[in-house]
Amino acid sequence: MTASSLTLAAYLVAALLFVVSLAGLSRHETARAGVGFGIAGMAIALVTVVITALGAASTLGIVLLVVAVLVGAVIGLWRARVVEMTGMPELIALMHSFVGLAAVLVGWNGYLEPGNLEASLVGIHHGEVVVGVFIGAVTFTGSIIAYLKLSAKMASAPLQLPGKNVLNLGALVAFVVLTVFFVISPSTWLLGVVTVLALLLGLHLVASIGGGDMPVVVSMLNSYSGWAAAASGFLLSNDLLIITGALVGSSGAYLSYVMCKAMNRSFLSVIAGGFGAPSSSGGAEVTGEHQETDAASVAEALAGARSVVITPGYGMAVAQAQYPVAELTRRLRDSGVQVRFGVHPVAGRLPGHMNVLLAEAQVPYDIVLEMDEINDDLAETDVVLVIGANDTVNPAATEDPTSPIAGMPVLRVWEAGQVIVFKRSMAAGYAGVQNPLFFKENTRMLFGDAKDRVEDIVAALKAMAPVGS
Repeated sequence: MTASSLTLAAYLVAALLFVVSLAGLSRHETARAGVGFGIAGMAIALVTVVITALGAASTLGIVLLVVAVLVGAVIGLWRARVVEMTGMPELIALMHSFVGLAAVLVGWNGYLEPGNLEASLVGIHHGEVVVGVFIGAVTFTGSIIAYLKLSAKMASAPLQLPGKNVLNLGALVAFVVLTVFFVISPSTWLLGVVTVLALLLGLHLVASIGGGDMPVVVSMLNSYSGWAAAASGFLLSNDLLIITGALVGSSGAYLSYVMCKAMNRSFLSVIAGGFGAPSSSGGAEVTGEHQETDAASVAEALAGARSVVITPGYGMAVAQAQYPVAELTRRLRDSGVQVRFGVHPVAGRLPGHMNVLLAEAQVPYDIVLEMDEINDDLAETDVVLVIGANDTVNPAATEDPTSPIAGMPVLRVWEAGQVIVFKRSMAAGYAGVQNPLFFKENTRMLFGDAKDRVEDIVAALKAMAPVGS
């Protein structure tokens, strides 16, 4: 068997492992195996690429390749070891930016060093170059802005430039025109203009989206990074990169579509950068007096409850409260109380963020329900604990048509008998919208660090007679 045949065989095995990995990740029970298949596929792909490159590269090229692999491995291992689950969303956004930057560099290299091309393929090659650079540049700056918003290094409020939709559409039209000119008569300055245009468009697209909608944005940027990788695969004539990029791009786009459907948002508006834009009024003014409670009172309410629903949010992740929450869940269930979790599709700042945190704390997966599965049961629930969630339980989404989050499906926790909201303060949520839930008659506010307050509740329950006695 020739070297090229072995390479293609290795690529085929890696591609199949990636497909099996995605299938495994679709279910909680097989997720660990799915991750393993993905790691195996990537290892085969990386080793194959390195061996193939070593056979054709110069001494300098080999040295640069080895250095790049070592540097990347060290950084990757270091970040994987030190990153907290709360920092995972911004880390993923930052990784997407690297994929975008790599696509830009590959595109420019493809233009500057085209190699030997048949005359009939020159135009196609130039088209691949400009499309790869454009997608990569949009992904690069868009991911950087997402990282800055998620890490609170940049305000989460959406950027509102006059005529922003016209600017976005104008940039796309300009890209099409420039692409035609570049394919007909390629030049460095034209490719430079496309690169700058795409960098600015990526910046504006994501900056125009409110921070509360970042989970969908991260998913969409994941899709963009996949298409950027596929474009690089065409330029490098690498079948595996094309397949992998297409898998990432299509799965990311589908996930974004599912999340948009769950939030009653337009999929096209996400791509256009108009998702999450606030209305002119900013929503109705919220007035009223909130009512506070303490851990002992909450423990008494839980002791007398038949059913409890816990709705987690990013605040739970920040406080690392999932472990005492898991302990509270076990104690209540052992005492005969029905405990379930209601997880909003965009709870946290990354799709599936809350599910991973709860699984990490060994919360039984069969009691972790999606919003659509739990919403109709909330009216029959005795106590709802809202731990670190805000925008995803905001009744303004259904009651105030002028609210920036109007129309977004939310967990209707206010229908329960009693609602306990764990918060550090009365501040608005990540989307910058005040929450009328805090002022409802059946709502009590429990202020302080979520982890400390849950531990106080568990201690109070231990000091009481067993629930149900």
